[in-house]
Amino acid sequence: MIGMVALVLLGAFEALAVATAMPTVAQALDGLTLYAVAFAGSIAASVVGMVAAGRWCDRFGPSPSLWAGVGLFLAGLVVAGLAPTMEVFVAGRVVQGLGTGMYIVALYVLVARVFPEDRRPSVFAAFAAAWVVPSIVGPAVAGLVVEHVGWRWVFLAVPFLAVPAVLMMRPGLRAVVQDRRASDTPDPAGNAALWWAVAAAVGIGLLHFAGQQDGVLLYAALVVALALVVVSVPHLLPRGTVRAARGLPSVIAIRGLVAAAFTGTEVLLPLLLSHERGLSPAQAGGVLTFGAIGWSVGAWLRGKAHWGWPHSRFILIGSFLIAGGIAGTALLAWPSVPPILGMLAWTVAGLGMGMVHPTLSVLTLALSPEDQQGANSSALQVSDALSAAIALAVTGSMLWALHDAFGLLAYVICFGVTVVIALLAAFVAPRTRVQA
Repeated sequence: MIGMVALVLLGAFEALAVATAMPTVAQALDGLTLYAVAFAGSIAASVVGMVAAGRWCDRFGPSPSLWAGVGLFLAGLVVAGLAPTMEVFVAGRVVQGLGTGMYIVALYVLVARVFPEDRRPSVFAAFAAAWVVPSIVGPAVAGLVVEHVGWRWVFLAVPFLAVPAVLMMRPGLRAVVQDRRASDTPDPAGNAALWWAVAAAVGIGLLHFAGQQDGVLLYAALVVALALVVVSVPHLLPRGTVRAARGLPSVIAIRGLVAAAFTGTEVLLPLLLSHERGLSPAQAGGVLTFGAIGWSVGAWLRGKAHWGWPHSRFILIGSFLIAGGIAGTALLAWPSVPPILGMLAWTVAGLGMGMVHPTLSVLTLALSPEDQQGANSSALQVSDALSAAIALAVTGSMLWALHDAFGLLAYVICFGVTVVIALLAAFVAPRTRVQA
């Protein structure tokens, strides 16, 4: 378990450190025009990796997917760290994203194969807690590395730490060797899913590209991107997910809803505090730390909870906390409201996410036959990634479309949309309850 948590921690640190280093990278490689693509490429590639790993884990067990995913993740880091041009750097980010998607799904399947059901909430709570330290110190450490050592070491240092983490997982990987389901029979459904994943990835890339445009090009790219995502999503998620059918489909749907609500708000908070309220970048970024602390506390409570509650109650309460926390942060749009109140409200939203996320992970494995744990874990991650990407694009576009006419009220409108999304997750929560 230590190796698994260490790998999650390193992935979290890298994700947060990249955001800090990217402005320097883009300037050093004369690639400001590819700034957004460096993020979008990684997210898009991760969707393909998730789908591929889900099928691979179900057919061959989690070990091959984990090793391949970590290998691609590390290779992408090396390519990015040694990149002579921005184009090569973006290529490294794509490889890195592909590997991240693969090893995350493999970790979920590994949890299912190694840990009994009553221990899984604690394991997923530990995964969530692994984001806390990187959230607090990651940006600062990355900034110091960029300033005093060079931006390349933000990428090149991670492989030296990741290899020991993976080696610590070898005993657990050996324990599941006997459960491999290798098969020489063709897998047409898996091949088709990969093509739909590629279509969704292209849609995600176009969503981020659209966010950097204006005028006719903005709307044209947005329409094509949303069309690709809407057409491909039903082929990547369990049947009934779009209408939140009872059982596993509602679990997958809620993961997407809470990801959209939380991410769609989170991306606007530092902008509101720095651009509108005049806080320094460090102070504005501090709101994200409050959310991470709340998330950690929520995950810890979920992992330690022995209250006899059904999973659906944790999801219901967590979704209401997310909605209430977002509503509280909307008060920051009024200049007379002290920033600390908005930050505390965002802590409440993080608390809700910490309760919901591990619960959804546990339910996904509990509701999945063993030979479908990979595909369904993949669907859970794909729902999260697609929903977050759509939320980033839509809330960003809404804000700038409304800002000139409504000023600070534009933020309130955007936050109102994400509150409604979180409340929708609470409405669906009872449909996740497993009937005896």
